[in-house]
Amino acid sequence: MSNVEFSPSLMTMDLDKFTEQITFLNDHVGSYHIDIMDGHFVPNITLSPWFIEEVRKISTLPISAHLMVTDPTFWVDQLINIHAEWICIHAEVLNGLAFRLFDKIHEAGLKTGVVLNPETPVETILPYIELVDKVTIMTVDPGFAGQRFLENMLDKIVELKTLREENGYQYVVEMDGSSSRKTFKRIDEAGPDVYVIGRSGLFGLSENIEESWAIMTQDYFEMTGKKVE
Repeated sequence: MSNVEFSPSLMTMDLDKFTEQITFLNDHVGSYHIDIMDGHFVPNITLSPWFIEEVRKISTLPISAHLMVTDPTFWVDQLINIHAEWICIHAEVLNGLAFRLFDKIHEAGLKTGVVLNPETPVETILPYIELVDKVTIMTVDPGFAGQRFLENMLDKIVELKTLREENGYQYVVEMDGSSSRKTFKRIDEAGPDVYVIGRSGLFGLSENIEESWAIMTQDYFEMTGKKVE
């Protein structure tokens, strides 16, 4: 039986089936992944704190907000106000802000996350890694769905797990990008705690979310030999 958590990326869901898809997934996943992009950090704009509030109306699952923004302070304040359980910020914009923002998030009773772009090494976050509740490894270039899977990024997952074991850190390790039948085997070998799953791995498999979930879990079993709870 698999102990990993699947966290659907709601940027890739079918918005015309919002209620149907969220209602079904509420009974099958551990959290939701919501991308917030400002059109500057990445050349795209998507979702918002307002979208999180809409999800809240029909779900009590934890929400992980992935901030792809140039001004994290502005967005952290908004996300604290609506009580997003996880607030995940890119390492590339945290220099000079990390300790202040992480303290603010923790003081609000929420969890911190740091996200690493493919070009950003794990060493970048070592000065504050003990304050982090989750580390997300991007296995694609950020900002768009359907990007090419960058297999070498899985080495960072192994590195983070080793650091965690050697130092007693408590962070969760998450992977984000092109999690699907084609990549499940290699991802499983690296062993992240959380798979962010989007269009290629879930929402694009069928027009019906129940059928999509069945296909996804079967794909995962066939590629890894592990059943999804």
